[in-house]
Amino acid sequence: MKQAIAGVAPVGDNEVTSMTVWPGNTSVHTPPLGRLGCLLGRLYNIRFGLGSILTVGNLLALASIPIALQLFVVSLLPGFARRYVLTNRRVLVQRKKFSWKAPWVDEMAVSLDNFDQIEVIVQKGQDWYPAGDLVFRNGDVETLRLLGIVRPEAFRRTCLKAHASYVGVQKVATSSG
Repeated sequence: MKQAIAGVAPVGDNEVTSMTVWPGNTSVHTPPLGRLGCLLGRLYNIRFGLGSILTVGNLLALASIPIALQLFVVSLLPGFARRYVLTNRRVLVQRKKFSWKAPWVDEMAVSLDNFDQIEVIVQKGQDWYPAGDLVFRNGDVETLRLLGIVRPEAFRRTCLKAHASYVGVQKVATSSG
């Protein structure tokens, strides 16, 4: 279905995807792998060396390319693969079941009217990628946490815009009805 404004659909329409992002090597959905990704990021940040190019961190990054590639490939495999989806109604964590042909399954979700702020938390080692976790809060209550998003600020801003639009439309709909 074509839309004049991406992600904006008539109230009666089904849920429409606005944006999909994928977790990076620092996502801890599979804890040992996410911790390894963060450890690699901390090692890559070592700035000791000759100048800004020949550093211990850069040499370690070069030497660990096979490990980093394996982390990335594992994160795409069915059973391990996760993605974060923003729709016109909610933010979802979806998981790929243990088959290439299996559909994506909703694992967790938060409605666009069930949070009022989104915090970016950068764990040690995530800053090298650059990545971070998004924590959705409704007051002081955490309603959803998205782990290891590369460039989390862009997704955060998009989610906040979708939230503002959704809440605004809900207010208009309830006041006019």
